[in-house]
Amino acid sequence: MRQPGAEYDVIVVGGGPAGACTAGLLALEGHRILLVEREKFPRYHVGESLITGIVPTLTALGLLDRMAELRFQVKYGGSLLWGENQTEPWSFRFREVRGGRYEYAWQVRRAEFDAMLLDRARELGVHVIEGATVRDALTDGDRVTGVRYQFKGESDSVSARATIVVDAAGQHRWLGRRFGLVDWYDDLRNVAVWSYWQGALRYPGEHEGDLLTESCRQGWLWYAPLSPELTSIGYVTTSDRLVASGLSPEQLLEKQIAESSEVSWLTSGAKRVDIYRAARDWSYTCQQFSGPGWVLVGDAAAFIDPLLSSGVTLAMRGASSVAKAVHETLTAPDKERHVMKDYEDRYRDFLGQLLELVRFFYDGAHGKEELHLRAQAIVDPDRSLPPKLSFVSLLSGLVRGDESLAPGAIDEH
Repeated sequence: MRQPGAEYDVIVVGGGPAGACTAGLLALEGHRILLVEREKFPRYHVGESLITGIVPTLTALGLLDRMAELRFQVKYGGSLLWGENQTEPWSFRFREVRGGRYEYAWQVRRAEFDAMLLDRARELGVHVIEGATVRDALTDGDRVTGVRYQFKGESDSVSARATIVVDAAGQHRWLGRRFGLVDWYDDLRNVAVWSYWQGALRYPGEHEGDLLTESCRQGWLWYAPLSPELTSIGYVTTSDRLVASGLSPEQLLEKQIAESSEVSWLTSGAKRVDIYRAARDWSYTCQQFSGPGWVLVGDAAAFIDPLLSSGVTLAMRGASSVAKAVHETLTAPDKERHVMKDYEDRYRDFLGQLLELVRFFYDGAHGKEELHLRAQAIVDPDRSLPPKLSFVSLLSGLVRGDESLAPGAIDEH
């Protein structure tokens, strides 16, 4: 593993959901895969609320039974308190997507979930290196031919070569920064602050695991029940709003919880049990997702916003799609440019759908019916199905008509 000049079919940079799933799916096809991850797993990560768009990828990797063993909180849908004249929460169920194939997703502890995915990649034959940082790309002319990485605490670097290098390094955006590809969405320059509480209340029945999203003045709150005892609560607002408030991020979160309608009573007897955490300015898309010998996937390619809980689904859907493209490239190298362009075009189509709905949400004034109609205009302009179905499809990550991005076995499409 430490031998300079080691050769693989594919090198994947990053061991999160995008990287682990891409590597695992390609290993299932018999390819030699090296995965380089800078952290040691398990490690903390936010983004705990999942949607049903990940289920086909989990199925392809043989992980549904393991999800049950980890006893993650089952999530049958979501609840929202959104819109100027909305006084009561309204909800959707994942089974409302036409066919009702996937009834539920999960709220997860990302340290355990991500470690499960990376362990599965190992089981499938992926050579996984943890605690090593990629320092540079190896090139031959304009083609990326490998990477140079360095273990923590060591001065020497190690080189490895491959036919294709996949950047799945998340918001580190390794190749995106190297090639100057990152474009930011100025209208979505936001800040989030969050922590964890014990003893918060739950909705009854199958709504127990719902992610609650509550709009408030100049922002929104999330309320994610991760287990019967633990709840993740966060506030998202603009960076300008945080500065203008004169409050620290922690004070602003507490203020918004106290002034909220639903979250305030749900947390009336709860106790905060973790530190405050914050992040800002996360909405961007790279100008291109692939080039000679390289391709981007997951957050390394783009991240829209946490509002629709789509980050992990984009990573895992993208992993399935990019694995298919890389497999075709390795099988027929002359098709590389064509299959990578097709992967990027379809990925951008779905990103565009999410971005349009996120911006409509952030207008703030729109209620349930208007959100349903806008979702229909985005994914079903012919109005062949009820507006709510379009809305639930988008929020499930299973949009009708984008089957080429639906994750599953690489040879399924």
